[in-house]
Amino acid sequence: MRAVVQRVSQAQVHVAGELIGECGAGLMILICAMQGDDPAKSAKMAAKISKLRIFKDEQGRMNKSILDVGGSALVISQFTLSADTKSGNRPGFSAAAPPDQGEELYEKFCVDLANLGIKTQNGQFGADMDVSLVNQGPVTISLDI
Repeated sequence: MRAVVQRVSQAQVHVAGELIGECGAGLMILICAMQGDDPAKSAKMAAKISKLRIFKDEQGRMNKSILDVGGSALVISQFTLSADTKSGNRPGFSAAAPPDQGEELYEKFCVDLANLGIKTQNGQFGADMDVSLVNQGPVTISLDI
């Protein structure tokens, strides 16, 4: 799985003008299931993100996790994270998991994250979404598992 994790003060996702998910202070997570991914990778990615120490402690150092600060998460499916841009100018996405498997792993990741005690909302798999966020820091981390 591949993810881009952003520390946010707020984030929202709209589909067809309707708000379908949001979070306050916490993380906005873009997630992509890749070819060969399985449910174990989803659980491993959720555990890694839940422990990622990118929130400030009392001394202003990034030393706390989302669990430590009681933050929430907005999870957005983003197959374009699989983009292959090695040749030409048009990205290829063949490294992404097939849509059925991608949706299953996306939904499992959301459940895995929530089961770790993180208040989680999500976007809509396969939809054209309008995502807005206020990146705090800014802090943006990319992860591959």
